[in-house]
Amino acid sequence: MKVVRRVIVFDARDIETESKFWAGLLGGMVHRDDDWHSIVVDGEWVMGVQRAPNHVAPDWPTGAQQQQVHIDLHVDDLEEADQLAVELGGRQLQPARRPADNPDGDEMFAVYASPAGHPFCFAVG
Repeated sequence: MKVVRRVIVFDARDIETESKFWAGLLGGMVHRDDDWHSIVVDGEWVMGVQRAPNHVAPDWPTGAQQQQVHIDLHVDDLEEADQLAVELGGRQLQPARRPADNPDGDEMFAVYASPAGHPFCFAVG
């Protein structure tokens, strides 16, 4: 067997808002069907957003509804990434900090949530 495509799929009540967020963040386009949106970046299908009317957003890091999956996006400018995420409707969950396993290194990461509440990290360094 050969895996021919890897696509991350997020559930959301409002697939329009969620798909616009990810397309804007990744510099892609949204291709729409009734209950499914595909995010395409540079001609490659990289993400899907599926309508889930009963979706409950993860409440991370301490809530009862824990995250199921998250994406790490390595960027060249953490401040610019923060601004874009917030402009697109995301929110910061944890400010930038060094990872616990490398407190003296140059890597920094911050935790965010998409409009539907899916956690993701921006990392730099």
